[in-house]
Amino acid sequence: MGIGYGASDEQLEKQIGCVKYTLFCFNIVAWMISTALFALTVWLRAEPGFNDWLRILEAQSFYIGVYVLIAISIIMMAVSFLGCLSALMENTLALFVFVGTQIFGFVGTVAGSAILLQYSTINSSLQPLLNVTLRRFVSTSEYTYSNYVLTMIQENIGCCGASGPWDYLDLHQPLPSSCRDTVSGNAFFSGCVDELTWFFEGKTSWIVGLAMTMAMMNVICGVMSFILVQAVKKEEEQASNYRR
Repeated sequence: MGIGYGASDEQLEKQIGCVKYTLFCFNIVAWMISTALFALTVWLRAEPGFNDWLRILEAQSFYIGVYVLIAISIIMMAVSFLGCLSALMENTLALFVFVGTQIFGFVGTVAGSAILLQYSTINSSLQPLLNVTLRRFVSTSEYTYSNYVLTMIQENIGCCGASGPWDYLDLHQPLPSSCRDTVSGNAFFSGCVDELTWFFEGKTSWIVGLAMTMAMMNVICGVMSFILVQAVKKEEEQASNYRR
């Protein structure tokens, strides 16, 4: 009986060690991912030219999702150290707290990504904002500032008007030279709303992909922590029975 218990106890200890050090390694990876996410989101927020475009287009609500992901990435960087310590110490209370932070991190990461996508993709809330702003610029294109903004966007992006060259034609205005290809002289048929949305989408795709990877790590670390808690409790029960 004693030999059987000893073999079982040794096997359980090996399982606990395997889960513990695997969880430790996953937390290191999670820390690296959250650090990369923090760096990318801060870079996107601080990029001068991009910030100026959003300000001019009155589409700074784009940054809501960025702010959420910055906050979550900072929290997850700190939480990763808690995960490493709680795993090495085999402290059930710390592990339960860590599981709770992983649930919070998963919800926050998914929510931040959803908000960011809501303001950076085709058929999202970004497009009506851009449409209103660009149509206002087109209707007031005779003014210096409006003309400057439209020229800057149309030449750099390769588009014309809000939804196409007919935005000018409907207002009985001539097509500006910035609406035409400098080589062929043909008018751009793509509207600036769609072109700008694709531009913003390209900026956020890597961030959302990294955020979803971090959310997956939250699930893995949370599940492994729960398994470790159950294993530690079982070990404590076996030790208690052995003392009896």
